[in-house]
Amino acid sequence: MMWRFGLFDSTAFDSTFEPLVSTYWALCIALALPLLLGLLAALFPPKRMWPVALASLPLLASGLVLLFAFEQAGLLRWQWQIAGVSLSLRLNGLSVLLLLTTQWIGVAAALYTPGVLRLGEPEPLSRWLWPLMGALLSALSLIWLATDLLTLYIALELMGLAAVGMLLLSGKVAALLAGMRYLLLALVGSLAYLLGVALILGHWGRLDLQGLADVVEPGPVAWIAGALIGAGLALKAALFPLHGWLSPVHSNAWTPVSALHAALVIKASLFMLLQLWSILLPDTFYAPRVIAWLGVLAIVWGGFLAWRTDSLKILVASSTVAQLGYLMVVFPLLLGPDIAPLSRALAWEGFWLQLMGHAFAKSAMFLAAGNLILATGQSTIKGLAGTSRRLPLSLLVFGIASVTLMGLPPSSGFTAKWLLLEAMLISQQWWAVAALLVGTLLTAAYVFRMFRYSFDESAPRHRYQPLAPGMDLIALTLALIAFALGLLAHFPLELMHGGGV
Repeated sequence: MMWRFGLFDSTAFDSTFEPLVSTYWALCIALALPLLLGLLAALFPPKRMWPVALASLPLLASGLVLLFAFEQAGLLRWQWQIAGVSLSLRLNGLSVLLLLTTQWIGVAAALYTPGVLRLGEPEPLSRWLWPLMGALLSALSLIWLATDLLTLYIALELMGLAAVGMLLLSGKVAALLAGMRYLLLALVGSLAYLLGVALILGHWGRLDLQGLADVVEPGPVAWIAGALIGAGLALKAALFPLHGWLSPVHSNAWTPVSALHAALVIKASLFMLLQLWSILLPDTFYAPRVIAWLGVLAIVWGGFLAWRTDSLKILVASSTVAQLGYLMVVFPLLLGPDIAPLSRALAWEGFWLQLMGHAFAKSAMFLAAGNLILATGQSTIKGLAGTSRRLPLSLLVFGIASVTLMGLPPSSGFTAKWLLLEAMLISQQWWAVAALLVGTLLTAAYVFRMFRYSFDESAPRHRYQPLAPGMDLIALTLALIAFALGLLAHFPLELMHGGGV
C-alpha cells in the first residue's frame, strides 16, 4: 500500500517529474509563511479579520499552485543535502489534499481568532497564540510532505510543542494542569516513537521511507519497531483507550485552538501511523485487528460519553473519540492480508474522505460551540436552553456539521461511510458494519439531545453578547465545505488516484 503514499522508485513511473521553479516557491511559502506570519502577528497583533485575510492570500495561492502542478506533472519530489543529511519531500494526490485541508482550516481559525480574543477576557499572553498557530500549521504541512523518519519526527515535535503552548496561554489553573498532562503524555509518545526509529536505524541503517521499504523484512525487529511507533503515535492521536487527555485539553482551550487540534493535530499522528505501518507491518493479521476492535469500543464509549455529558465542549471532544473509531475500524481493510483489491481501494477512498470531512465538520462544530458559549456565557448544554431565539445561525452551523458527523446524505460523511460500508460488505466484515451503524445512532442521540435544549421555548431568556462580524460566517463556510465534499467527492477521489498514485 505504500505506493498510495507516493513512496516508490521514481524511475519506475513516467509520471514523476523534476518540480518546476514555481513549485519551489510555492513549497517554501506553504512551509514557511505560516510561521513568518505568526511571528509578525505577535509583534503587531491584528484586531480585525481583514489583515489576516490579506496575509493569508499567498498561503492559499501556494496550495493552488501545488495542486495545479500535481495535476499537470503527477508525483513531484524535492531533495536536498544539508550537513550530509538527505532531506526529501514528495507531493502526491493525498498529500496535496491534506495540505489544502490544513491551509483552509488554518486560515479559518486565524480569521476567527481576532474576534474571540477581542470579545473574551483580555489575556496578557494572547499575542503569542499567533506564532504558535503559525508553527503548528508549518509543522502540519511538513508532515504531509516528508518522506524520512527524521523530518517526520522534527515536524511531529514542533506540532506537539506548539499545540501544548497554545493551551497554556490562558494561564488558568485548569488549563495549566491539562496542558502539563498533555505535554507529559506527548513526551512519552515521542520517546516511544524515537525508540522505534532507533531500532530501525540500528538494524537497517535507513531513515528514508523509500529505502526502508526496500530493505525491511517481516520479523521481530519490524514488529517491535512497529509496536513502539504505533503506541507513541496512537497516544498522540488520542486513539482509544489512550484518549484520556483529550477532553480536559478541549475543555480549557480557546476555541480556535480546539478547532485546529481536533481537525488536524490528531489526524497528523494517525496519518503517520498508517504510513509507517504500511512499510513495517504490511499484510499483518493481528495488529490492524487490534486497532479495529479498539475502534469499535471507541465508537461506543465516545458516543456514550458525548450523550451523557452536560458540557458542550466535552460533547464535541467526546464525539472526536467516537469519530476516530470509524477510522480505526478500517485498519484491517487497509493493512490486513487477503483483502480483495476492490475492497481495499474502496476502504482507502472512504478512509481519507471521512478524515477530511470530519476535519472540516469538527472545526466548524467547535467554532459554532465557541460562538454559543461566547454569546451566552454558558458552557453547559442545559444552560444553552432557548438559544434558538437569538443564535439561529450558530445552531444552523452546528446542525450542518452534525449532518456530516452522522453520515446523512448528501454530506461527505454519508459518501465516506457508503464507501466504507461497501468495502466491509465485500470483505464480509459484518462486525465493522454493525459498528458504523451503532455509531450513527449514537451520534444522532447526542446531537438531538443538544438541540432539544436549544429549542426549549420555555427556558429563561439569556443576556447575549453580540458576536464579532464574520464569526458565524467562518464556521458556516467550514460546515458547508464538509457538506459539499459529499456532492463533489469525485474531485478528491480522482485526485488521490491521479499522477500514478
